[in-house]
Amino acid sequence: MIKLFNHYFDRRTLSQMLMDLLLVSAAFMATLVVLSDAADLTSVKVGEGLLRALLMSCGFLAINSALGLYDRGSVFNNTQLTARVLVSFMLMGLVVVGVLLLLPMEAFYGHTWAVVIVMMATGVLLLVQVLTGEFLPKSLTRRKVLVYGTGVKAKAVGQTLTRPSSSADLSGYYASPNEREHLVTDWGVLSPDKSLTELVSEKGIDEIVIALSERRGGSMPMRELLDCKLSGVRVTDIATYFEQNLGQIRLDAVSAGWLIFGDGFNQGFIRTTVKRIFDIAGATVLILLAMPIMLVTAFIIKLESSGPILYKQERVGLNNKPFNVVKFRSMRTDAEKDGIPRWATAGDSRVTRVGRVIRKLRIDELPQLFSVLNGDMSLVGPRPERAFFVEKLTQEIPFYAVRHSVKPGVTGWAQVRYQYGSTVEDTAEKLQYDLYYVKNHSLFLDLVVLFETVGVVLTGKGAQ
Repeated sequence: MIKLFNHYFDRRTLSQMLMDLLLVSAAFMATLVVLSDAADLTSVKVGEGLLRALLMSCGFLAINSALGLYDRGSVFNNTQLTARVLVSFMLMGLVVVGVLLLLPMEAFYGHTWAVVIVMMATGVLLLVQVLTGEFLPKSLTRRKVLVYGTGVKAKAVGQTLTRPSSSADLSGYYASPNEREHLVTDWGVLSPDKSLTELVSEKGIDEIVIALSERRGGSMPMRELLDCKLSGVRVTDIATYFEQNLGQIRLDAVSAGWLIFGDGFNQGFIRTTVKRIFDIAGATVLILLAMPIMLVTAFIIKLESSGPILYKQERVGLNNKPFNVVKFRSMRTDAEKDGIPRWATAGDSRVTRVGRVIRKLRIDELPQLFSVLNGDMSLVGPRPERAFFVEKLTQEIPFYAVRHSVKPGVTGWAQVRYQYGSTVEDTAEKLQYDLYYVKNHSLFLDLVVLFETVGVVLTGKGAQ
């Protein structure tokens, strides 16, 4: 894993994205050079060409990101992958044509050929994804991981390493002398006759994940772990492993000390200012683009049933400060006539016919963009919850209050990583992603979330 702008990326993902960026750009620049007169190829003209090539390449990366083609955590079947590739190809065609129409280049006579060549390049890149599932062979970047421990935590790490989307290979488990529970498969437990150092050297281990359920004195061979680290083997704590590989801070692996003494949780003036400027600019653009959709939505809500178009509800925001969330009404006006707050569930009978559509497409959330402008919310952040549930969840789930150290968002890392939650257990799962965001939030991660939100909306993932 590589940490870039406070966010962890799989090495193969970065390699694929870089390759896509270079090849799409190279295709356009090659067309420009071949089809332009030599006298026209000035430094200014080449610079203009590079700008357009980068816009096309970034458009390609944004489209693929939104469709989940760079997400190693998603495993698509052949039909799903082919459908996403075809959508990517069509949208890329619009991007290429749009760039050349909006930014035409004087004395460049190969506009049509530029479209053809760039689309051929993107088509080849997408075809490779269909045929192989990834651009680079796994063997070039996969690492061998040894899990130190055999208990419940070690089992959880092993399960992530054996997923189809994993970028590492599980080489086995090494039992601690003080660990009482052995929950992993016997075939995966390495022989205790050899020392940890010997096994690491023999099997060519790249990383050791410490996943002990019991950490009392003598549970870890500190000298051997140090020798492994000095020889170039990475030694990782279980909480750090989950953070880097799953994009979450696991409640069953983290401690208050890890949160306090670790890096992250930066809430400085510069970050706050940049985020606020980004929120204002982004919300303004999105409101202008979504205004026709909001007007049509308001009309059909009023047409379907009597009652207000908008639904206002008090939620808990930054530093536990209450504020009103405004959404398009998607439920009957008597949805909580008994006065008891409850989460929406799959197939909820309280949802209207129009409500089912606008909830699936996330259109009901659009009025919250105005809350972003007035400063109550951010474009990206943990979703705000009602005070009734906050009080309950704070008592039942450790570290739940941490999510209120940043502004709530219209969308969030938990929303693009996990399904809609309607139970305490679901909320605990989503909190693990919210903690990751609070710890690592940056403008770059906000952009990642926004791109993935587009994919969530297109596929209707997690809607209730």
